[in-house]
Amino acid sequence: MEKTVGLFKKTVCLLLCAYIILCIPSIFCGCIDNNKYDGELLRLHIRANSDADVDQSVKLKVRDEINAYITANVRRGTFEEAYADISTRLNALDGIAQKVLYENGFRYGARAKLSNEYFPTRKYGKTVVPDGYYDALIIELGDAQGANWWCVIYPPLCYGEEFEYKSFFAELFG
Repeated sequence: MEKTVGLFKKTVCLLLCAYIILCIPSIFCGCIDNNKYDGELLRLHIRANSDADVDQSVKLKVRDEINAYITANVRRGTFEEAYADISTRLNALDGIAQKVLYENGFRYGARAKLSNEYFPTRKYGKTVVPDGYYDALIIELGDAQGANWWCVIYPPLCYGEEFEYKSFFAELFG
């Protein structure tokens, strides 16, 4: 009987140790993804001319038109597909932004470009996007010195589909 109790205690201790060891990476890197997007993000940043209320307001109007265009026209099945499709539409996106600016009385221009840049950790709803270098569609309005609006084109974070970072270990043991 004592051998059985001792074996049971050792088994429970071993399992508990294994669980703790497996959870440590999850604790320190809770942003391990669920492989829904294979670790690739295509961000969208719309940079306002300045922090003045009028520049911030027109930035949101540009955002609405850009998002409507992307939703209706850009393929986002994979990162490569989204990136390639956006790259062929830079002139159209540039034109949309300039049209919104012009219609609202702003004569400074707009520039659309694809760029790989460093971004700090950002939160969108319940989703945290860790800091790092990401590919992004950047739309600069005027001097692009104001606060920006951002979201993720791929996976489509701000286009009606949600993704979230998940811990592999939380999924395994959750």
